[in-house]
Amino acid sequence: MSDSLLQSHRDAIDAIDVEILTLLNRRAEHARKIGELKGGGLVYRPEREAQVMARVKALNPGPLSDESVAKLFREIMSACLSLERPLTIAYLGPEGTFSQAAAVKHFGHAAVTLPCASIDEAFRVVEARSADYVVAPVENSTEGAVGRTLDLMVGSPLSVCGEVVLRIHHHLLRNGADMAGIRRVYSHAQSLAQCHEWLNRHLPAEVERVSVASNAEAARLASLDPQCAAIAGDAAAERFGLVKLAENIEDEPNNTTRFLVLGYHKSAASGRDKTSLVMSAQNKPGAVHTLLSPLAEFGVSMTKFESRPSRTGLWEYVFFVDIEGHCDEATVNRVIDALRAKAAFVKVLGAYPVAVL
Repeated sequence: MSDSLLQSHRDAIDAIDVEILTLLNRRAEHARKIGELKGGGLVYRPEREAQVMARVKALNPGPLSDESVAKLFREIMSACLSLERPLTIAYLGPEGTFSQAAAVKHFGHAAVTLPCASIDEAFRVVEARSADYVVAPVENSTEGAVGRTLDLMVGSPLSVCGEVVLRIHHHLLRNGADMAGIRRVYSHAQSLAQCHEWLNRHLPAEVERVSVASNAEAARLASLDPQCAAIAGDAAAERFGLVKLAENIEDEPNNTTRFLVLGYHKSAASGRDKTSLVMSAQNKPGAVHTLLSPLAEFGVSMTKFESRPSRTGLWEYVFFVDIEGHCDEATVNRVIDALRAKAAFVKVLGAYPVAVL
C-alpha cells in the first residue's frame, strides 16, 4: 500500500472522528434535556435502553459485530446518563468479582460500582437508598439457582427491573510462573465445582481446594502466598497482578450466570419482556399442577420454575416462576389474577426486558 493511499484512509478516519464527536455531544445534549424535562426524576429507563440496543443491532450493517456495536452503545448511554448524576450499583464484592463485571456490562463504566460484603448487604444498601440498584446472581447454567438471592427477593421491597447474562470464564491464577509447588487453590464454592474435572486432571490430588466468599477474595489470598493459586476471572487477575497459568478452565464450555437488577422503580414494557413471580401452592394433592394450569389456559410460556423451602414451616415450599411477557400486558395480567385465585401466596417480583447484550 502506498504512503499516499494510507494517508488518505487516515485522513478519512480523522474526519469521521470529528463527526462522531459532534454527534455524540448532540446525543448527550438531548439526553440532558430529557433529564431536565423530567425535573431531575428517574433518567434510567431499562425498557428504553433495551429498545435502543435491539434497534442498533437490527440496523447494524457491519463489519462491526452486533455484540461490539451493542457494547459501544452501552457505554454511550452510560456516559449520557451520568451527565446529571452517575448511578450507584451495589454488588457482591470485593472488586474484581463476576457480579461487578455484570454491573459494568449492564450499566457501563460511567456508573459507580459499590462492593458489598454479602448479597444481603447489597440488597440492604439499595433498600436504604444508599445505592440506586443492586445486581445479584440468580442462577448458573451448571450449578443452578443462587438460593440466597431468591430468598431475599421474597421479602424485599425492591422490584426486578433488568437482567444480565454473563458468560463465565475461569482462569487458574498465581503469583508465579508455573504450576509447580501449588499446595492450595482458593475460589468460591460454585467456581470450584464448575472446574472440578479440570482440577482433577491437572493438579495433584493432595492440592487442597478451599472455598472462600468470592473469586476476588480468592485472588487476593493467592497474591499473598506463592504456594497458593486461585480460580477467578480477568478482572481479579488484573486487580491483584496475578499470572494466568491456564485460561478458560471451566468444565462446561457454555458456563453462564444470570443476574437480576433490582431497584425501587418498575420497568415499563419494552416489547420483549419477562415477568418473575414467587408463589406458594395450597397444601393438598395436585396443588402445584392446579397452580400452574392458568399458564396453559392462557397460552403463556414459562421459562423458569424453581422451588425453595419457604422458611415458614417444615416441608413447605415457595415456587419461583419466570414467564414470557410483561405483567402490564392484558394476557399476562389475566394469568396473574388466575394464579392469585388458586395460590396461597403470589408476589410479582418484577417485569423487565429480556437481556439483549
